[in-house]
Amino acid sequence: MEPPGRPLPEAPGGAYLVHIYPTGPEMASRHVLGGSMLVLGRGSDCDVVVQDPTASRQHTLIKQGGDGYYAFDMDSTNGTFVNEVRVAEARLNDGDNLRVGRCIFRFLLGSNVEVEYHEEIYRLAIIDALTETYNQRYLMEALGRELGRSERYGRPLALVLFDVDHFKGINDELGHLAGDFILRELAACVKGVVRKEGLVARYGGEEFAVLLPETPPEGAARAAERIRERVAEHRFTYEGKECSVTVSLGVAAVPGGQPLTAEEFIRRADARLYQAKREGRNRVAADPPGEAPTPAPRPAP
Repeated sequence: MEPPGRPLPEAPGGAYLVHIYPTGPEMASRHVLGGSMLVLGRGSDCDVVVQDPTASRQHTLIKQGGDGYYAFDMDSTNGTFVNEVRVAEARLNDGDNLRVGRCIFRFLLGSNVEVEYHEEIYRLAIIDALTETYNQRYLMEALGRELGRSERYGRPLALVLFDVDHFKGINDELGHLAGDFILRELAACVKGVVRKEGLVARYGGEEFAVLLPETPPEGAARAAERIRERVAEHRFTYEGKECSVTVSLGVAAVPGGQPLTAEEFIRRADARLYQAKREGRNRVAADPPGEAPTPAPRPAP
């Protein structure tokens, strides 16, 4: 592989960088890669301007070599990451994630790159790119379907809402890159606990939801406690510094056969979540069988 320098001949097929995180005006924008070099960074003279203060003015160089495309870190402050591994130089493979500061780009390569791009657009409609969990939009659609099924067939259904305790303090102390890392680690941790029939979604910010079909109140409370324990036991280590992370969880459950909207169900779980916050955090608060909580004002996260 040649070091950065003169442009190389264009490879067969096509290649894109697609902006997949964070959400905003740049979401799903694509940058075509050809034979020339492409510089990503915060500087206005970069080929791809990354609107993020954690990016360096010239952060990452993308260049084509004889056997594909390579990413080079340009001595950036916060590093260039490929699939969450910090690299000085790395060959990019189809589907790789490239992170520059807090911004994540998906690398697409091949003769069907246009098809892959449209598939990526669909993924962005239902998946949160940072945590690789479902997003709020997909959660609401799934919740509506499952509530209808629960009412029609009399099947139990449960919803767990949880968020990170004192997350603002983590961001203030360690920075937003650390906060993003913790959310990614947390999501992976939780997905390892939830059974395959369950659905894990990022509800917003540091708040997540787990939808549990065919789960009665007692089973949902046990599932929430497993999540709490797994997170509390997990070692979150960012740039050599270990960070203690806990979550508070609220559980709402219905036995089936009763009409309920998705918004009402979420309000019930939300009320229990903030009951757990009021009672000291790092705990589970759940609906007792046959009882719905009275919504109360939210305390500070």
